Amino acid sequence: MIRHFCDQWIEKWCQENGWTDLFQERNNNYWAFPPGAVMPEPIPVKTLRIIKAENGLSPDEKTWLRLAFIVTFVSIVLTCFFQSPMPIVFAFAFDAIATAKLEMEDL
Repeated sequence: MIRHFCDQWIEKWCQENGWTDLFQERNNNYWAFPPGAVMPEPIPVKTLRIIKAENGLSPDEKTWLRLAFIVTFVSIVLTCFFQSPMPIVFAFAFDAIATAKLEMEDL
């Protein structure tokens, strides 16, 4: 599973808005204590989407994009060198998986 958020982004938002004791229940699912609360609550989905829009791609997403570009470039070179479509087929399959991983599922 790919991480769509950087922990520092969420921590910064929590500090700015008075939420405390941030923890990650599972991948991309953050909980913290709201101001004056005695029970943790999930960080609102709307807030997570705003944080994502402000900060762009996470380090994991950037890594997958770089890897997809490298695999595609190498596959193009190998296709020309071997005069075979198989490297491009491999690149297509790999890029399809990378694209699926980059999509943000409903939080």
